Amino acid sequence: MNILFSGGTGSGKTSFLNACMAFVPPNQRIVSIEDTRELMLPEFLYWTPLVTRTPNPEGKGEVSMLDLLVNSLRMRPDRIILGEMRREAEAHVLFEAMHTGHSVYATVHADTASETISRLVNPPLNVPANLLKAINLNVVMFRDRRKGIRRISQIAEINLEKDSAKPNILYRWVPESDKIVRHAESTRFFEDVARNTGLRGLELESDLKEKKDILNWLIKRNIRSINQVSKIMNTYYKNRKVLSELMRRMIFPSFSKQQK
Repeated sequence: MNILFSGGTGSGKTSFLNACMAFVPPNQRIVSIEDTRELMLPEFLYWTPLVTRTPNPEGKGEVSMLDLLVNSLRMRPDRIILGEMRREAEAHVLFEAMHTGHSVYATVHADTASETISRLVNPPLNVPANLLKAINLNVVMFRDRRKGIRRISQIAEINLEKDSAKPNILYRWVPESDKIVRHAESTRFFEDVARNTGLRGLELESDLKEKKDILNWLIKRNIRSINQVSKIMNTYYKNRKVLSELMRRMIFPSFSKQQK
């Protein structure tokens, strides 16, 4: 699936994107493209990090984000992570990658789902509205500077209505109770998931429940670091029966030394 992470400066876009990577299957190739190395993915993942290079004093040797993005498509990646979309050419290549079957993740500065769409379709990015349907989810981050917390403020999907893109906010953060609540029903996300995974109805519900149980187990055991969570998910993808047995016994040997 293709996900855009938006929010203001310091709202936690890159940190949340980094945390999400712990759930990527270990046999999928990830290529990340950044100006500065901020992503630190778990060691269990098949990850190729690419970083831009500034020109030398003679003005030669520059490797731009666009150069890396174009060349990353030749590396047969399963998933592409772009540090941040800043220019029109980068945005167009990124959306082209979405439409050619790559799973794309990127960050963009915008405070709401509506602002994310506005930022994409207007200068300097100038992405045609009809291409935005390739985005499966938009996760909007928020930083409350007074309380010193960062939260997901909105989770939205993007729908096309009469050649214009409109956000459908699925979940939103309620500051008073500090909870995320359902805001609207999905019109296409689960249909997209079903089409891409081949899961239908009860199969999809069962798969989601299984993952929810794992997350609840991680919370109860206070297993929170990216490497620890990634280790659990790595075991899940490789051998679910082994993970189920370990969870049933409430034991996970690889963490016993770390916890001590």
